Amino acid sequence: MCNKLKKRGPPCDSTIRSAAESGGDTWTESSLLSQAQHRESASQDSAHPTLSVSLSARRTAPPGAGDQDGGAAPISDGREETMSASAAAATDSPSSSSAPRLEGKVALVTGGASGIGEAIVRLFRQHGAKVCIADIHDEAGQQVCDSLGGDPGALFVHCDVTVEEDISRAVDAAAEKFGTLDIMVNNAGITGDKVTDIRNLDFAEVRKVFDINVHGMLLGMKHAARIMIPNSKGSIVSLASVASVMGGLGPHAYTASKHAVAGLTKSVALELGRHGIRVNCVSPYAVPTALSMPHLPQGEHKGDAVRDFLAFVGSEANLKGVDLLPKDVAEAVLYLASDEARYISALNLVVDGGFTSVNRNLKAFED
Repeated sequence: MCNKLKKRGPPCDSTIRSAAESGGDTWTESSLLSQAQHRESASQDSAHPTLSVSLSARRTAPPGAGDQDGGAAPISDGREETMSASAAAATDSPSSSSAPRLEGKVALVTGGASGIGEAIVRLFRQHGAKVCIADIHDEAGQQVCDSLGGDPGALFVHCDVTVEEDISRAVDAAAEKFGTLDIMVNNAGITGDKVTDIRNLDFAEVRKVFDINVHGMLLGMKHAARIMIPNSKGSIVSLASVASVMGGLGPHAYTASKHAVAGLTKSVALELGRHGIRVNCVSPYAVPTALSMPHLPQGEHKGDAVRDFLAFVGSEANLKGVDLLPKDVAEAVLYLASDEARYISALNLVVDGGFTSVNRNLKAFED
């Protein structure tokens, strides 16, 4: 049985519902992941080959208000259910580099029970790190921990990132069990409600988004620093979004929160640099996750959730012929966490295939 430190909290939802107003269904994480992976391995002759895996979908009640996970744009974030054993195994393929890159390191990942966070946890373990999974969803977190083989290199801790005591407790638990904390990954996040008219903005929702996406990450930096400063080393990586560098990619509160994450990264990197601690963030483009689906425009729904999503974001993408998946984001986080990036700090690593750096509207290279 995997080691765990658990505080009573809300149960994990078995499925995630799309926004009712978008007319979407519920998609299981295993179906989302398996289809995306099948798509990735399919022929690259077409930018959007047909998926042969049928979508499994069913409607359920909406997730709890306290869900936290993921750190990309609304078309990138993931507040997702636990993967099935087969889907989880599919994410455990070797990284691009076969040599362990985090051997002897200790990492803590918030929002590590699902989505991008889970991909990071699994990749870190593959590369030799001991990992503390911190998440508000106890059942999902424990399942991920157990799926890693129940070895002594994984620990689950209940953590609501809006509660400073929870974050402090998670950091202490990792340090006490594994001896230190080398890497802090601030991944937990939400998009907030989709609001198309600012006059209808609910400021309570704005506060909630900032409490999780900004204050939660700042608290993660604060408490990681308690362990890292005496050691004169460490790496803090936060999940931002392409919405951190341009507007129009999500709700106002979400966009503002991700800009704040990028700003915090630079500010904290300045302070902690004198202690040998690196602070960076990663900003992904569109990743197919359960939380992404409510943000797919109504007119883009054709009947196959994953294919429709990938077709839409693929049509808007700069880099064609490849789909961005959670494991790709995890690889970027792995790089910044590893000693390969030992002189990189205050960087917002944008993983978007050039999307935010080019303007395709002028069609400069079309006949």
